Amino acid sequence: MEYKQLMTFHKAAEKLNFTHTAEQLNFAQSSVTAHIKSLEDELGVQLFDRLGKSLALTDAGKKLQIYANQILSLTNEAKKAVMSGKEPSGTLVIGATESLCTYRLPPILSSFRHRYPKVRFHFSPGTSDRDILRQLEKGSLDAAILMDVDLIPSLFIIEKLKKEVINVVASPDHPLFRKETVNPADLFEESLLLTEKNCSYRRQFDQDFLSCGLIPEHIFEFASVEAMKQCVMAGLGVAVLPKITVKREIKNGEIRVLPWGGTPLFVHSHLVWHKDKWLSPALTAFLNLTRETLKE
Repeated sequence: MEYKQLMTFHKAAEKLNFTHTAEQLNFAQSSVTAHIKSLEDELGVQLFDRLGKSLALTDAGKKLQIYANQILSLTNEAKKAVMSGKEPSGTLVIGATESLCTYRLPPILSSFRHRYPKVRFHFSPGTSDRDILRQLEKGSLDAAILMDVDLIPSLFIIEKLKKEVINVVASPDHPLFRKETVNPADLFEESLLLTEKNCSYRRQFDQDFLSCGLIPEHIFEFASVEAMKQCVMAGLGVAVLPKITVKREIKNGEIRVLPWGGTPLFVHSHLVWHKDKWLSPALTAFLNLTRETLKE
């Protein structure tokens, strides 16, 4: 018993005329006749009395009509339920390092919540880009926004988003502001407040020193950008931080950007997801909105 046969029977039972049934379903009349005959042969009963050009349901036909109506109704409900899944819904788990999670994701979330209220978000700040990549590989995350993609294996899809400028900063009264240009050698004896070694812009900064044959002696490593900012404002040293993380403090005069004479420091934020990840309607919407918000 096939869906098309039941649909034909349902319409024929309603119209009680094979010609009108064929017109309504856009079938050839021979197809309507064949569908009904196949049903009757399979069930071993006659479903219609043929009274000249008119039709009448037999008792067996009346019984089948009840079930056919239910089957077709449930089929339509199933289609609607599945098709409604195309509207973004469910939960997305998005990973990002602290700075991106704090300063780049909120405007995306605000727009997304307005457009797609049925989607729930869970943000998972990672301790490092590598930590986030491990979560992506395990399937714990749907997607991530990262700064460091130098070491990302081929099992991920990567899209470049936005250039992130990195600033060398200090408290406004730091003696280094007397200089027109600050070079790596000028920081050799300073207390340097840095992120962990596996951070992309930390590696760039370290390379500037190595190219001068210098290894700084007074390094304090932090896992928290906010802790670094507080230490800078307290006058405890010079820090290397993404511009987005110190924008407000610079505007308020709490932190100043040193005139860095070394290699210009910058990275790019990237959108990353597993190449085998199914792009659900919710995830597709998130990827598109992130591109729309951040892509240059």
